[in-house]
Amino acid sequence: MTWIFANIRWIMILSGVLTSTMFYAAIAPDAALAWMFGETLDGPLAELIVRNWGVLITLVGVMLIYGAVDPLQRPLVLIVAGISKAVFIALVLSQGQRYLGQQAGITVTIDLLMIGLFSWYLLAATITQRKVHRGA
Repeated sequence: MTWIFANIRWIMILSGVLTSTMFYAAIAPDAALAWMFGETLDGPLAELIVRNWGVLITLVGVMLIYGAVDPLQRPLVLIVAGISKAVFIALVLSQGQRYLGQQAGITVTIDLLMIGLFSWYLLAATITQRKVHRGA
C-alpha cells in the first residue's frame, strides 16, 4: 500500500498530462478523430461536438494534475476521472474490434491501467482511513 501512496502524485500528474493531450481534438477535430479512430465526421455539428469532447477530456486531465497537488481533492478527482475513462472504454468496446487497431485501442489499454491505479489508491486510502478511525 505504501507504494501507491508514495507515487500517486506522479501517477496523477502523468495521467493528467496524457489525458490533456486530447486538447488536440479542440484545435484540430478532424485530425484528432483520424488519429484516434481512423475515421472522421463531417459537418459543423460534428466539429462542434468533437471540439467540446476534446475540451471536456482536457478538463479531466487538468483535474488530475490539480488533484495531484491538492490531496483533499484526490478522491473526487480520481472518481470522476475513473468514471470518464470507464465510459470511454465501454463505448469503444461496444464497437467490437472496430477501433482497437487504432490509437483508441492503445488509449483503452492506458486508461485501464490508470483506472486500476486510481482504484488501488482509493481502496488503500479507504482502508487506511478506517484503521485510523478505529484507532488501530
